[in-house]
Amino acid sequence: MFVTTGQAGTALGCSIPTVKKLMATGVVPGVREQGRQVFPLAALQALQARPTAGLTVLSAPEIAVLRSDAPTRVDEPDRDWIGFGTALDRAQLLAALSGWWRCDPARVAAGAVLPVTVAGFVVAVLTGLTEWEGDGTVGTAARFRFPKARLAGYLTDLTAPANAATPTDPEDARLAGLLLGTRLASVSGGPIAYVPTNPTTTHQPDTEGGTTR
Repeated sequence: MFVTTGQAGTALGCSIPTVKKLMATGVVPGVREQGRQVFPLAALQALQARPTAGLTVLSAPEIAVLRSDAPTRVDEPDRDWIGFGTALDRAQLLAALSGWWRCDPARVAAGAVLPVTVAGFVVAVLTGLTEWEGDGTVGTAARFRFPKARLAGYLTDLTAPANAATPTDPEDARLAGLLLGTRLASVSGGPIAYVPTNPTTTHQPDTEGGTTR
């Protein structure tokens, strides 16, 4: 059985374009084109049952979240793609997700982990954020990347989350297990949002703007 993208959006609390973006990543199996895009009912029910990310166990007061799009090809010297998609291999995913973003790099690094979300679901997890480099632009337009970032985990099927990476670092494995497949809401005018790990504590407002890259 299938539902429309509008029905799926209503059930998941997001817009039709956001549902279509999720479908375009390949992380939801069984989506079809039947004159119009349709969403498998069983997959929708599985996504509705996904838990909210338990951030209170993290030591940092806030973490950055990378709000990703579906893959888009780019002509850049260090990568061919930006965004998240199951058709990309591990090296392509890491390059696509580890920069270049408008952000406060020190603030990103302070969280020690960077969940990657599509439609509010965590589909990948980056760690190793202690070093960064800028694109040479000054001010709020500056973009940064994290050349030592590690892909601690990523999903190929959001309805049955299992880490497709094989992290050798125990902390990477723990963080990926904690976050992958969970729902993690965030709000931002750009690709990077900042989310408090304990919503009852005071945190710096999210003021980042910019585009999706």
